[in-house]
Amino acid sequence: MTQATSGDTVLFHYTGSLNDGTVFDSSSGREPLRVTLGTGQVIRGVDEALVGMAPGEEKSVTIAADEAYGPRRPELLHEVQREAIPPEVDVQVGKQLEGRDTAGQRLRLTVVDVADETVTLDANHPLAGQDLKFDLQLVQIV
Repeated sequence: MTQATSGDTVLFHYTGSLNDGTVFDSSSGREPLRVTLGTGQVIRGVDEALVGMAPGEEKSVTIAADEAYGPRRPELLHEVQREAIPPEVDVQVGKQLEGRDTAGQRLRLTVVDVADETVTLDANHPLAGQDLKFDLQLVQIV
């Protein structure tokens, strides 16, 4: 049976979960994800796990935080004045906001604290610092 190799375009289903079993993403109920292996379209550990798989094969892989979205970086926590955020923006803890860095790059920010005068925003990826488990099923090599 043919096995996937770097450079192949593949279709696969996945379920991503944390150590406590919380599912953070899944292709269940959707079309399988289509990627070209070795091109950086998915995190490296998933890409590497798909190499060598045959259509119909299933595999589970755990990817350490450092190999996934990296460690949490405290320097990515930013306290801003509440007045710097437009009044129509809902700033509840856990809310995801979008902003721009000084170079104009888009940032996804999570509200982690709200005080009377300030709001603390976290620019870390929401999965930073987490080991990730992926259950994979290779559907097709295109």
